[in-house]
Amino acid sequence: MAQKKTKMRLRVGIIGIGRIGRFHYRIYKKIKGIGKICPVDTNPKTLSLVTGDSYSDYKKLLGKVDLVSIATPTASHFEIASFFLKNRIPALVEKPLTNTLKETNKLIDLSGKKKTLLFVGHVERYNNAYLAIKKLIKHPKFIECHRLSFYPKRSLDISVVLDLMIHDLDIVLDLVKDPISKIEAKGVRVLSSKEDIANVRIAFKNGCVANITSSRISAKKERKLRIFTKNCYISLDYAQQKVEIYQKKGKQIIKKTLPINKKQPLEKEISEFVNLVRKKVFTLEYAKKAKDALALSLIIQKKIETHT
Repeated sequence: MAQKKTKMRLRVGIIGIGRIGRFHYRIYKKIKGIGKICPVDTNPKTLSLVTGDSYSDYKKLLGKVDLVSIATPTASHFEIASFFLKNRIPALVEKPLTNTLKETNKLIDLSGKKKTLLFVGHVERYNNAYLAIKKLIKHPKFIECHRLSFYPKRSLDISVVLDLMIHDLDIVLDLVKDPISKIEAKGVRVLSSKEDIANVRIAFKNGCVANITSSRISAKKERKLRIFTKNCYISLDYAQQKVEIYQKKGKQIIKKTLPINKKQPLEKEISEFVNLVRKKVFTLEYAKKAKDALALSLIIQKKIETHT
């Protein structure tokens, strides 16, 4: 009698065991079919917060892992991701993919050459509240985004545009598939050497306008998206995974709250990455979308620097 084949347990490397890296670690521990997890960090105290075969040098993972998550500071993404792609190891890189379009293009070219998946962590795409409204929105007229947070102890090497606003830019590009006609942007450095608060107004050729504000010096946390279409207003709270729809019916405004099956977006994101690796799926789609969001972020960043 033939023995039943068992699925190979995937070995995972997590480079960078800071706040985000520890989130990745906890999620991989829960995913079925994941075997050994190898954390990597240059700080021994940080490594002591997790278990597994730990290393201080990511290059030591060669031959020991089947996929990796890269959750280090953005400046190191290019070097680390290049190493794993060259060795045909699929990589999930936290946003932003890199600091420059030149580096991003090189990674995309390398991914294509090696036929190795380059997956980028734009987590709001996996928020069930967003997925619930995405299919309802046909022709947005006006979009408003607010992403506010307390002053962080991380990501201060990049501006609030690349740290927080890039999430909303990615979503806006996903909703409004039309060329941009005009961009107006302002930003202020308050507590760090990079912009801590920024606002951008983006006009699209089809008439849609997006107004986006991001701050990492707020007294409260907020991650909200508001979309206005003809006869309809949609309010989305990413953190609460809550959606309210206000629809004009005759002379009345009808309010409806959408039922949302709440699930941690990062868990959905990492699970999709793992499934793609397990099925040996290769695509450049994720990296190219991340490139689009980065390109727009850098244009906005340049406009802010020009006016400050």
